[in-house]
Amino acid sequence: MSDATSPDLHRILDSQRTAFLHAGPPDLKQRRTDLRRLKAEILKRRMQIVHALKTDFGQRSERESAIVELIPLVQSINYMIRHVGHWMKPERRHVSAYFQCGWARVVHQPVGVVGIIAPWNYPISLALVPLATAIAAGNRAMLKPSEFTPATSAVIGEIVQTIFPPEQISVVMGDGEVGAAFSALPFDHILFTGSTVVGRKVAEAAARNLTPVTLELGGKSPVVIEPGFSMQRVAERVAFGKLTNAGQTCVAPDYVLVQEDDKEAFAAAYQIAVKKLHPGEYVGSPDYTAILNQHHYERLSGLIHDAEAHGAQVIRMGSDSAPSHVLAPVLILNVKPEMAVMQEEIFGPVLPVLTYKNLDEAIAFINARPRPLALYYFGDKCAEREKLLKRTVSGNVTINGTLLHYAQDDLPFGGVGDSGIGAYHGKEGFMALTHPRGIYKQGRLNAATLLQPPFNKLTDAITNLILR
Repeated sequence: MSDATSPDLHRILDSQRTAFLHAGPPDLKQRRTDLRRLKAEILKRRMQIVHALKTDFGQRSERESAIVELIPLVQSINYMIRHVGHWMKPERRHVSAYFQCGWARVVHQPVGVVGIIAPWNYPISLALVPLATAIAAGNRAMLKPSEFTPATSAVIGEIVQTIFPPEQISVVMGDGEVGAAFSALPFDHILFTGSTVVGRKVAEAAARNLTPVTLELGGKSPVVIEPGFSMQRVAERVAFGKLTNAGQTCVAPDYVLVQEDDKEAFAAAYQIAVKKLHPGEYVGSPDYTAILNQHHYERLSGLIHDAEAHGAQVIRMGSDSAPSHVLAPVLILNVKPEMAVMQEEIFGPVLPVLTYKNLDEAIAFINARPRPLALYYFGDKCAEREKLLKRTVSGNVTINGTLLHYAQDDLPFGGVGDSGIGAYHGKEGFMALTHPRGIYKQGRLNAATLLQPPFNKLTDAITNLILR
């Protein structure tokens, strides 16, 4: 597929909006059929997908791609197929005593044409879960996959072209310039997944058209460890969250807050946990993913060198390869908040460790920074856990684990503040991409007919009765 031009984008949008207005919302049967066809085509192309991902990253575990890309995607589509009928049902709403001969309903109406902008880190699931959500909600959609994963984006284009006409679903290719033109289109909703910096630009462009947005961004997601908690258990689960996709995950643990007396125990346990996950070499490993490109490899290397230059203890747990962009896991101790590694989302297999004296200090540290997309707490003390949850604001939370809140289809997924606007997944995704249209049918008799001119004493009596 060739890169789209601005006239192409407007033409596709116009054709989809015209088709939507002409055909009206699809019924339940059509939505389920479209979702099943999408799922079938994904499964049919399973090996093509994992090979494309490997091509784009240079080194990416085929098994991990199946686990972290395809399983959540297929589960999400299955969940929508099962529940979309219930979500579509009109909701009966309360009518006050003065209007009892009438009735009120809320109908969830498709918004029309949805624009979806997908990122490069999970280029299949973060493109096709939003697309499936748009389909379940009864919309048409234009999807722009990332230009940084061209092989995977081409497969997405083939999947969509095989099963959907362009006036229903279209995939458009292009670089950042095309992305900027795409976000400036007068869509009925935009769903963007990516960095906070680009998310701001998308929101600014959408605002010019008063287009509502769902922004799934990122941020520095902290891990808070309760004093005395099992460090082996913590380390294994943090290592899983940090090293999945080599840390190139928006909800990856970004840094650890551990009580001072437990710092050395955590550091030792983490190194053991990393070796347990990846016992061999990282370069050429079938189970370890490379950093996407040279730019991000050099950015991560710069964060490590900056920390080391400012007095941090850097523990490297394997050999790197700049030519193949493979960065082995790194643990950083004696971290200071002003170091570069604490100023931006890491998005790689680098884990800074900071210490706290008491939970209030840990809470203050988190609250002094932009609100994170995820928050992780390890501990068994309910009072301490509830204190942390009540006094911090974040996207979702996993307790005694990492990442797995993302895989819960019945939980909304989204950030707050710098980590995002709105949420999707499951019912919340359906709600985000539909308009809750309130409908009231007036009965033959109700109080409203007695509150119209010409006014009289009966009008006064009814008014006074209502205003009691």
